[in-house]
Amino acid sequence: MAPRLQLEKAAWRWTESVPPEEVTQEHIEAAYRIGLEPCQRGVCRRNCRGNPNCLVGIGEHVWLGEIDENSFHNIDDPNSERRKKNAFVGLTNLGATCYVNTFLQMWFLNLELRQALYLCPSTCSEYVTGQGIPKDRDYEPQTICEHLQYLFALLQNSNRRYIDPSGFVKALGLDTGQQQEEKLEGDNRYFCETCQSKQNATRKIRLLSLPCTLNLQLMRFVFDRQTGHKKKLNTYIGFSELLDMEPFMEQKDGVYIYELSAVLIHRGVSAYSGHYIAHVKDPQTGEWYKFNDEDIEKMEGKKLQLGIEEDLAEPSKSQTRKPKCGKGTHCSRNAYMLVYRLQTREKSLTAEIPTFLQELVERDNCKFEEWCNEMADMRKQSVVRGKIKHEEVKELYQRLPAEAGCPYEFVSLEWLQKWLDESAPPKPIDNTACLCSHGKLHPDKISIMKRISEYVADYFYRRYGGGPRLNVKALCKDCVVERCRILRLKNQLNEDYKTVTNLLKITVKGNDGFWVGKSSLRSWRQLALEQLNEQDDDADQNNGKMNGDAQNKDESNEEKREEEEELNFNEDLVCPHGDLCISENERRVVSKEAWKKLKQYFPKAPEFPNSKECCSQCKILEREGEENEALHKMMASEQKTALQNLFQDKSRPCLGSWPQETDELYIVSQFFVEEWRKFVRRPTRCSPVSSVGNSALLCPHGGLMFTFASMTKEDSKLIALIWPSEWEAIQKLFVVDHVIKILRMQTAETSPESTLFDSEPKLCPECREGLLCQQQRDLREYTQATIYVHKVVDNKKVMKEAAPELNVSSSEAEEEREEAKPEGEQDPDFNQTNGGAKRQKISHQNYIVYQKQGIRRSTRHRKVRGEKALLVSANQTLKELKIQIMHAFSVAPFDQNLSIDGKILNDDTATLGALGVIPESVILLKADEPIADYAAMDDVMQVCMPEEGFKGTGLLGH
Repeated sequence: MAPRLQLEKAAWRWTESVPPEEVTQEHIEAAYRIGLEPCQRGVCRRNCRGNPNCLVGIGEHVWLGEIDENSFHNIDDPNSERRKKNAFVGLTNLGATCYVNTFLQMWFLNLELRQALYLCPSTCSEYVTGQGIPKDRDYEPQTICEHLQYLFALLQNSNRRYIDPSGFVKALGLDTGQQQEEKLEGDNRYFCETCQSKQNATRKIRLLSLPCTLNLQLMRFVFDRQTGHKKKLNTYIGFSELLDMEPFMEQKDGVYIYELSAVLIHRGVSAYSGHYIAHVKDPQTGEWYKFNDEDIEKMEGKKLQLGIEEDLAEPSKSQTRKPKCGKGTHCSRNAYMLVYRLQTREKSLTAEIPTFLQELVERDNCKFEEWCNEMADMRKQSVVRGKIKHEEVKELYQRLPAEAGCPYEFVSLEWLQKWLDESAPPKPIDNTACLCSHGKLHPDKISIMKRISEYVADYFYRRYGGGPRLNVKALCKDCVVERCRILRLKNQLNEDYKTVTNLLKITVKGNDGFWVGKSSLRSWRQLALEQLNEQDDDADQNNGKMNGDAQNKDESNEEKREEEEELNFNEDLVCPHGDLCISENERRVVSKEAWKKLKQYFPKAPEFPNSKECCSQCKILEREGEENEALHKMMASEQKTALQNLFQDKSRPCLGSWPQETDELYIVSQFFVEEWRKFVRRPTRCSPVSSVGNSALLCPHGGLMFTFASMTKEDSKLIALIWPSEWEAIQKLFVVDHVIKILRMQTAETSPESTLFDSEPKLCPECREGLLCQQQRDLREYTQATIYVHKVVDNKKVMKEAAPELNVSSSEAEEEREEAKPEGEQDPDFNQTNGGAKRQKISHQNYIVYQKQGIRRSTRHRKVRGEKALLVSANQTLKELKIQIMHAFSVAPFDQNLSIDGKILNDDTATLGALGVIPESVILLKADEPIADYAAMDDVMQVCMPEEGFKGTGLLGH
């Protein structure tokens, strides 16, 4: 048994020999564990929750002894954010922008590019006119070039250790949450304009001149046709520090020796994730630096070191061993891009910042210095407050224990722990959650309370306020006495159970016994035990938990209602009128002695002597119920006989093929027919149908809401056609509010197509048009509707998925299963809304409209292989739909070309309702899938489109 439970049991052990009426103050203090010995520091390793006098392990160790000043605050040294001397400035990673950061650092260290960028004209009017930028206005770059200028100026002369590139990233139009791994697109073969067809071609590149900087893309990401995904090539590739391009030049009259100046690295084995860093050489010192977002590391020596980057890749069985590299060469499986610089270029080039940009940098540096000073002041204030708190705690903790025989009070352990917590000042003391129903300290809450000296309690209430104060007068005698009674009953329960069992064997003679429910009698011991335990736990349910952990009010009320719905002892023989039930099979008579024992445990149980008559009202209702059942059976039999074919749904008329034997048919709502059939099948369980409510089929003007064409198609599920003979029976058996009749008009021609129809009442064109408009609006306001996505290749055939588990079967059974759980239902990126298709009814609302719980379709789309069903809502955007399609087809959103009924869907911000996507729509998916197969490249060079890593961003805007 745990120590806390041992202490609790010991605190109430006296109840075994002391009856409730003999409880004294000594017993009360024992129940509240006043006399327990306090624990000593160094002996007790953690706080004893069962001992209110244990004040060890409540957070005091933080304050006792000497304390480092830095522990009084959680503010980092602002100087750690300051740029070190002769160090480069880092760039903040905004979520998935490390790809951009590596390029920015590489471009910044290209002095020719930086100088050329500074020389670009600015649109800043104040700079152009020489007036200077007003200090009360922030500079806002207007173009991508201006963003780069300002960013490079900060990288050059900022005092910050790293800067935020969010303005530049926003101007590019990049999604900071989407990993950037570049898109291959286009066909393998070259399209000849002359013959207007694709032909095998030989590609030849002639190099006439070269720039001072070469950017070599290593094409590490390819499309895997077997899996349908892009993958990263993790094989080793070798490259040298010096690159002689003269053999590849058309003319051999120059010097084309390049030296390695930067290596971009992609760490990770997947093409869909990973991290980008850059190794860049300082063109002025020749030293190599590693740029990793905010962190910049100077490499030892003056040579490129990629070993640590290669070790971070995940191992695999098929991984090749790193080849040996000769002098002046490097091998890497993570190198993504190489940058070479012409060796003859001048290395002492300096990039001077324009005056207006330098002014902006100095302004930002002033803001940074102000922030550093503010943080330093906050650190000093926190240290001062911490020292004051340190002295307070050291003094008060020594006087915290209540000495024997001295005044004391109780305070919650949680509040004491918050007082000792250095992170936040404590709130006022709140002891209300520890009170019993008598407004005193509940004995069951003693495990979360601590007994402290009156001196410290006075200080706490003066300094922090709160209440109520719990001293010796707050010990509740009533609760202790009640708990004593409950514990004694628990101990006595087993003996009383045996006694009652023996008493139940005695036959009761005369009227000396009492009625007890058989169900209650079978489970009375369990009920008694539960009731005693509930009385023990009443405080937890009524008073909640400590300091803000109280149970939600609605949850508490809900639990209370559920408990009230459960029957208590002997309530199983109480009728709805509060009297003795009429069924003698559910009760039995027990002796007076047995009832007396039971009443000790259930003093509030209903009491019925065996001379008590059962409920007179129940007797009357029983007779009436028997009469009603007989009447309902008779009504059902009569109606079933009169409308046999309508009940069995046999030989029903149809407007599409009008029966020759009559020129008129009648209409009732299908809802009436279904409710009536339910009653006929189960007349004793269902209520009888007394009237035909045809008003639901009419508009407010009394006109018919359905055309003859719609009644044969989409509205056929809402109406039922009735034969004239059946209509006569219906008028006799039910109250009919409106007669709706369909008439066939005789014509000279005998073909079905020439038949004319009329109705009584006539069709209401205005309300019919309003109904159709409302239906169209409903189609734009759906939730949890099913659409279908059909993947095609070359607009001709359905593409089978690479993953077999995603294939859709065309069998009827599997189709039904998939319709029950369409694709996207378990997609975490799909915002699901409550709702679902329900049975449609018709109601009045200016005119008759369909309820919006669901949209009924007359025909169901039949899926084909390679097609997916998705759950969507009208208010979700096209971008959200593309995410669902990505999960269903493994096609990235930027590779998806979607269309519906020949219309291209390309506005990612538009909602599906605005784009005309309605339930049961079929959307065609054409995926941009490169078919590059490097193993098949023999003698014929196949023309491919280049990778576009910044596709869709501002960098390719022109």
